[in-house]
Amino acid sequence: MSLLYDLSANAVRRLYDARIDTPPVLDAARYFPDAARFAEAWPALREEALAVAARMQTIPRFHEVMPAQTPISAHDGKDWRVYILKVYGTNVDKHLATCPTLAQLLASSPDVLSATLSFLAPRKHIPRHRGPFRGVLRYQLGLSVPRDAQGQPAAVLSLDDREYRIGDGEHLLWDDTYPHEVWNHSDEMRAALLLDVRRRHMPMDMRLLSHALIASVGMVARWRGID
Repeated sequence: MSLLYDLSANAVRRLYDARIDTPPVLDAARYFPDAARFAEAWPALREEALAVAARMQTIPRFHEVMPAQTPISAHDGKDWRVYILKVYGTNVDKHLATCPTLAQLLASSPDVLSATLSFLAPRKHIPRHRGPFRGVLRYQLGLSVPRDAQGQPAAVLSLDDREYRIGDGEHLLWDDTYPHEVWNHSDEMRAALLLDVRRRHMPMDMRLLSHALIASVGMVARWRGID
């Protein structure tokens, strides 16, 4: 089953790579106009995330939710915990209830397919990897990001061999099918909001394929009862 999934994922990736040629970082105003609304609300989103983080030990590690991601989640023994609020169109209602500002934004942003509060433990490293297909984009908003001795954000995203430091209230819209990895170079937890966003401006056949793939993932999420 795992081999079949890997072969399917590679075939889909090659198809999208051949048809869609955009850079690793995209213009949020064009590809995700609601990005500004999330960024403007970051102080309230930060408070909601920190309230969730106060019960950190109840939040699952990423590989506990998605065992296939164990190589990038559990390799160094340090935690990457995820508080999932939406999975490819399937709402996690009990989590949305704890984050009313975020819930309201998600309800009025139809392009958002998935939403997760991501908590990286001190000194956590997420190894180099890439996402499965370009039908979705990743939006990242810094919520509680520690700083280094030079005053820069201590959490670093290396995307296509270029470093990005996304600080408090800062955001980036990027394509996670490019190779990327993450470090938290600090002794404090880093909290960020991660959204999977439906890609705009695709050929019609690719839009139809994306719709089918997204619907199938959403069906699996509902079947598994993600919470």
